[in-house]
Amino acid sequence: MSFTFEFSILPKVNHAIIEIERVRGFLDAVKAKKNRLLDMQNEVLMLESHYSTHIEGTELTLNESKDILEDIPVKDVNSEDKQELLNYREALKFICKYLNTNTPVTEQLIKEIHRITVKDVRNNQAEPGNYRKVQNHVVNLKTQEIIYTPPPSSEVPRLMKEFVMWLNKKKEFLSPVFIAGIAQIQLVNIHPFVDGNGRTARLLATLILYKKGYNFKQLFSISEYYDKDRPAYYEAIRSVSQNDMDLTLWLEYFVKGLQFQISKIREKAENIIQLELLIEQLNSCKLNDCQEKIIGYIFLKESIDNEKCQKLCCLTKTNSTRNLTYLVKENLIETKDHENISSYLFSNLVLGIIKNIKKHR
Repeated sequence: MSFTFEFSILPKVNHAIIEIERVRGFLDAVKAKKNRLLDMQNEVLMLESHYSTHIEGTELTLNESKDILEDIPVKDVNSEDKQELLNYREALKFICKYLNTNTPVTEQLIKEIHRITVKDVRNNQAEPGNYRKVQNHVVNLKTQEIIYTPPPSSEVPRLMKEFVMWLNKKKEFLSPVFIAGIAQIQLVNIHPFVDGNGRTARLLATLILYKKGYNFKQLFSISEYYDKDRPAYYEAIRSVSQNDMDLTLWLEYFVKGLQFQISKIREKAENIIQLELLIEQLNSCKLNDCQEKIIGYIFLKESIDNEKCQKLCCLTKTNSTRNLTYLVKENLIETKDHENISSYLFSNLVLGIIKNIKKHR
C-alpha cells in the first residue's frame, strides 16, 4: 500500500462546497459579544466530545456527558467512558491552538493528538502517541463485522511519512474541505495506532479545517452527523477499500455531512445576530452580565428555572433569585408555575421585540 488515491468531483459535491463557502463568508461577518459566542462554543465542544466518543462505544447519555464536562457529579457511569470524554475535550482544546496558523502537520503532532485522546484509558493499552506494532482491524461495534483490514504494522512508518509529506505540499486547486476529508479517511486507512484511530482521524480533519480558516466560529460538530446514522458512516468508510482507494463516495459523504452541520451553524449565527439586537434594544434596563446570560438562555431554550440560572451564572440561589426578580420587575420575563416549580419565560413585551427583529431580518 502507498499513498495513492483518486476521486471524482460530482456536481452535487461542488454545489455543497459552494454552499459551505457561502456560509463561511456569512459567519466571518457575524459579530457577537465574546461571552455569548463562548457559551455557544462550549456547547458545541460538549456535543463533539460526546458524539465522537459515542461512535467508539461509550455509553454516556448526552445529559451525562454535559454534566461531566461541567464538573457536575454523575453516579454510576463507566470510568473509562468518562475519561475518554474528558480526553476528547482536551484534544479539541489542543487543536484550537492551531486556528489560522501555517504550522505544518507533522507525525509528532498527530501522535500528540492521539496521546491526549487515549491517555489513562484501559491501562494505556492503546500505547498513547506510539504507532502500533501489531495487526488490527476496523470493526463495526454493533455487529462485530470486520469492515477493513489495515496494512501490516511494518508499513505504518513509511505510510505515515508519505501521508504527512502530502499534507504539507501546496495544493492550490484542492479545497481545504477535500483535504480534510482525504486526511480523515487516509488516517483511518493506515490505522497507525492500536486504538483511537477514528477519534484521531476526526480531530485531524478538524485541525486541517481550523488551520485553513474553516473553523466556522468553532460552532460545528461533524461527529454528531456520523453518530446519528452510524451504518451510513461505516459504509462510507468501507466504500474506499471496496473501490480500490477511490475516494469519491467517501468525499461525497464527508462534504454532505459538513454541509448539513454548517447549515445548522447558519441558524445559530442568525440566533446570535437576533440576540445581539435584542440585548441592544434592552439597554435601557441596564442589564448586568448574568441578566444578559439569562435573556440569552431563554432566547435559545424558551424558558429557565432558578436551578438552571444558578448553573448558568455560577450563583447562589439567593443571588439567582435576585437577578430573576429584577428581570420580572423590568417586565422582561414572567413566571409560570408547573408542579411547584417556577420557570421564567419572556414577557409579551420582549416577544413583541423579537417578532419585530425577525420581521426586519
